[in-house]
Amino acid sequence: MDPQELAARVSEARDRTLSLVADLDDDQWLGPRLDIVNPPLWEVGHVGWFQEFWVLRHAWGRPALREDGDRLYDSSRIPHDTRWDLPLPSRKRTVEYLEQVRDAVLQGIARSGPTSRDRYFLELAVFHEDMHGEAFLYTRQTHAWPAPRALAGALPSTQPGVLAPAEGDAHVPGGAFQLGSLRDGSFVFDNEKWAHRVYLEPLAIARTAVTQEAYARFVDDGGYERRDLWSDEGWRWRSETGARRPVYWRKEDGAWLRRHFDRWVALEPDLPVAHVSWFEADAWCRWAGRRLPTEAEWEAAASAEPGRAGGLPGTKRRYPWGDSLPGPGLANLDAAAGGTMSVHALAAGDSAFGCRQMIGNVWEWTDSDFGPYPGFSADPYEDYSRPWFGTQKVLRGGCWTTRSRLIRNAYRNFYTPDRRDVFAGFRTCALSTSGL
Repeated sequence: MDPQELAARVSEARDRTLSLVADLDDDQWLGPRLDIVNPPLWEVGHVGWFQEFWVLRHAWGRPALREDGDRLYDSSRIPHDTRWDLPLPSRKRTVEYLEQVRDAVLQGIARSGPTSRDRYFLELAVFHEDMHGEAFLYTRQTHAWPAPRALAGALPSTQPGVLAPAEGDAHVPGGAFQLGSLRDGSFVFDNEKWAHRVYLEPLAIARTAVTQEAYARFVDDGGYERRDLWSDEGWRWRSETGARRPVYWRKEDGAWLRRHFDRWVALEPDLPVAHVSWFEADAWCRWAGRRLPTEAEWEAAASAEPGRAGGLPGTKRRYPWGDSLPGPGLANLDAAAGGTMSVHALAAGDSAFGCRQMIGNVWEWTDSDFGPYPGFSADPYEDYSRPWFGTQKVLRGGCWTTRSRLIRNAYRNFYTPDRRDVFAGFRTCALSTSGL
């Protein structure tokens, strides 16, 4: 990536961050104290501090721009519950700090062509900012705040026009598969390193994510009341939270509604269910006689191609459709549509096996625990992956708010199985592979 493109990404990411919170009032910039989201005033400052720490200070050896920056914004040192109580700068001062950091980074890029080491930290900071951009959107959803003005006028889309139905299961042959990221010179997070051989049995995986209509049948059939459908841990979660439906659903005059930011809309049958926890996805699978895919199965369905002898070849696609970059006709990303699309939209983005929307629309829970790949070694930002091994479930594929420059088939997201504030849904696999 040349210096001009790096500079453009730095500028665009900062503009987007500020646009996602610009319309919030001062009270909202602090926001209610919750376990699952940060106060925006702290989180915005953290985004700027992270870029300053890793680019200006770590990579370029510059002095700190704020003497109190580490005490205010270092997420590795500052417990979540205390972030509302910190002596944070005002909203105005926080924005000025982000602009100061951005300008210093841009000046550094312009002064001398970044080395490969510099580029790593520049990209790390941009991708980190992209992740927090997604977090600002699910924070607004959590608090029932309006969609940001940057998305004004954009409504959840059913992709008008003729939709090519994507129904039933895709059949993925068994065989050896290279799970993880390849050494192709592109930016890779430490938990994706490196591609390694795993062996897969033949697989029947749904061509689409589970829809709102399909999930509503589970709710209406008493799925939340049936102990036999839930794991022990899942039943404890359901009992403690009192969950009886997806968190942003309600029933009115016998019809289901869901909340999209601050608006209640009628349930859209062909949109993917979202904002469900891993526990809820697992219970739905038991009700339907299905199961969640492992992350290796998910990645094979997204990136492999049928081999000549019916197995899996050694080559992999970077995206389900191939190696070309994501675009509006291929995946629902970048918050461009204002919400999720019909599970039948975007046929051009199908994988080689006919699986649709494996990139974008909703994150997809897998059955896999988040853990290291063989030979794991933490990157300089050591707290990105290692502290979370063994406590989280892996999600794949990105969602409608994920940045297209961040996501790819091998990217691993991870959350605890109780989280349902994120834009997550799921697709399923058949229990039996006989006859495949």
